[in-house]
Amino acid sequence: MERYVGFYIEEPVGNNVFSYDERTNKKIFVPKLIKGTLDDVSLGENIVFNEIDEDTEIKAIGLKNLVQYEVDGKVVYIFDNHNHAFYFWMKSLQQGLFNKGCRLVHVDQHKDMRKPDNYTVDLEDLDDVFRYTNKVLNVGNFIQPALKKGVFDDVDIIDSSYGFDIDVQGEYVLDIDLDIFSKDMDYIPYDFRLNKIKELIKGAKVITIASSPYFIDQEYAIKVLKELFNYDII
Repeated sequence: MERYVGFYIEEPVGNNVFSYDERTNKKIFVPKLIKGTLDDVSLGENIVFNEIDEDTEIKAIGLKNLVQYEVDGKVVYIFDNHNHAFYFWMKSLQQGLFNKGCRLVHVDQHKDMRKPDNYTVDLEDLDDVFRYTNKVLNVGNFIQPALKKGVFDDVDIIDSSYGFDIDVQGEYVLDIDLDIFSKDMDYIPYDFRLNKIKELIKGAKVITIASSPYFIDQEYAIKVLKELFNYDII
């Protein structure tokens, strides 16, 4: 049963908790998951992340669909808000696509290492994982529970030019936030970032990719995504 069927979160939980009382818009959308190609990764029409920054309400539009994409025998999950990675890690783990206790390689402008309100989730029950992902976790705190529960034994965080110098050995899951290509990161040459991530893609067992609507222009993020996989850009 597919749980990502397209739905709204209307209560102040998960990613909808940010500035909830001050916002005019009180709900965010979580798109449907489809199996497809990078052609299916496109901008939608719904607000998926809502926050107030310096008295301005930012209503970030996200992807039309979340996309499960298979390339070179490996599964790639593409979504907007980064906490969805947690669900897709657990789904992939249950399918035997990687071994519990391997490394996580997290490429992101942000560390995303905040602690969630609780760690109460049954990893064997994907319905409960889905609840936890969407109602407890948010874009900044989804890694700690995966470490605490032993899904990964450690995490390598690549959020700077220094971080890209890492030499990853052994089995790993690759987690990419496309905001690593935001304007704030332009002090690192574009081609350097692109080629380093391409190398990491080759060795990863499973790949999760967030387009992060609040942190990077989505049309640009989609363009970068296609370049990462040497996909024809129209």
